[in-house]
Amino acid sequence: MIPTERRREHAERLKWLSQTSPGTLASKLLRRFWQPVAIANEVQNGTAKYLKVLGEELTLYRGASGRAYLVGGRCAHRRTLLHTGWVEGEEVRCAYHGWKFDGTGQCLQRPAEGDRGLPPVTIAGYPVYEYCGLIFAYLGEGVPPEFDLPRKAVFERDGVVFPRVQIWDCNWFQQVENSLDAVHVSFVHQLGSVGPFGMAVTQAIPELAYSETDAGIEQVAARSHDNVRKSDWTFPNNNHIVVPGLTQDDPWTDIGVWMVPIDDEHTMRIGLYASPATGAAGERFLEYCRQSSTYNAAQHYDDLFHKGIYPSDPLMELTGAQDYVALRGQGLVADRGLETLGKSDKGIALLRNIFLREIEALRDGKPIKQWRRLEHATDLPRQPGQLEHTN
Repeated sequence: MIPTERRREHAERLKWLSQTSPGTLASKLLRRFWQPVAIANEVQNGTAKYLKVLGEELTLYRGASGRAYLVGGRCAHRRTLLHTGWVEGEEVRCAYHGWKFDGTGQCLQRPAEGDRGLPPVTIAGYPVYEYCGLIFAYLGEGVPPEFDLPRKAVFERDGVVFPRVQIWDCNWFQQVENSLDAVHVSFVHQLGSVGPFGMAVTQAIPELAYSETDAGIEQVAARSHDNVRKSDWTFPNNNHIVVPGLTQDDPWTDIGVWMVPIDDEHTMRIGLYASPATGAAGERFLEYCRQSSTYNAAQHYDDLFHKGIYPSDPLMELTGAQDYVALRGQGLVADRGLETLGKSDKGIALLRNIFLREIEALRDGKPIKQWRRLEHATDLPRQPGQLEHTN
């Protein structure tokens, strides 16, 4: 095979990474893991909301008991959206003709059909798990795995944990790749203005080291002996980093972000922001998160791309806008067949190789790796020269 043909074949394999509709290889892989799908307090008792995850329309509702359920997005009868109906006890009833479904997707009632016994009709139904203010769902087949891999001790400690969701109009995998690209921090986070994160990292080019772990990938970027950053990336789509606090006296903030595909061109960035701050400092952190979380860079495309206007907030808003410009600038779906990679892309190469390995195993009917939470936490630097136990 000539080199040009090998490149073409590799480019076709790379397309697997961005294809997330039901039945695609990446979708099948992601469905084997618990995925966050919503912020828990967005769904009150007796209410329902529409979701789209991995190209599948879904109905998330909370019964009278407070328990959350996730079922198909459309009624099995005439395919109208199910969330527009009523939640009755622990079931949901369609607004069109009154068909009623339980939390497993089993149809219980078809009022105009004179049913005697259980109707032979079902829609999708998926297990859910609530954790740290987020609702996770298992969208795969069979018994879900134990809810353990997504957990981090920093999200379960005393302090403040704030959940947040944004929708960005670009493919999920280029956002995952950004997590394993330590060099971008030296450039992207200098855009517009330089906030505390950009100042802490500096513009120095890092020495890079990557290693596959039981849970994912550990990334180390050393810019000097006292400026070593680490990130703890968990398979298949969560990144855990630390960033500066609101002031120099505040503790650094742990951030965990899941890149969850809505479809090939839209992604939910679902995050947890955790600070050990308590008392007045904790209240200040919580109020800051509430105010800044209303900013979504994807809603400011023209300001960012055509006017060069970046948000004045130097932390949550600015860093999000800087990343959005880099990632959305690649297009809705990045064309990896046109790239020219270098030695600084070793994290990207490792990430892609792991995904292609897992996807090919799935395709060939072989077992994928048994990913599991790390037995010992990864030490993530809190600030230049300082290491602390963090997850």
